[in-house]
Amino acid sequence: MRDLFIKDFGWKLFSLLLAAFIWLTVHKIIEEPPSVTASAVSSPVTYGNLPVLIVATAADMRPYRVTPNTVSVTVSGPADAMAVLQANQIRPTVDLTDIDSATDLKRRVDVSVPSGVTLVSVEPAKVGIILPPKR
Repeated sequence: MRDLFIKDFGWKLFSLLLAAFIWLTVHKIIEEPPSVTASAVSSPVTYGNLPVLIVATAADMRPYRVTPNTVSVTVSGPADAMAVLQANQIRPTVDLTDIDSATDLKRRVDVSVPSGVTLVSVEPAKVGIILPPKR
């Protein structure tokens, strides 16, 4: 019985250590990734008075106006992205490429933000479109 434990003791110890190492490695791989901590995500930031840009076809040369002509945009994201974000990187636009000859319309404001930044809200979400009279 004593021979069972002492014979080839070095190989048995090596096998035990190797098995423990493999088990720990597999356990670490299977373990769920840690969730994002609250400190990695900053609180929402609001940028006010951003001008609304009008997108229209190149053939349409009418001088459109929007009311109100500025919006407030709230964004959030990782703290490092928010630290370098500037107001000129946020672009609120109104798409008028398929507009007809109606007089007063409301259109949704689309906002493009840099990658890594999430749009939270736009206020107002829709702006009025003032069409000039056709000539």
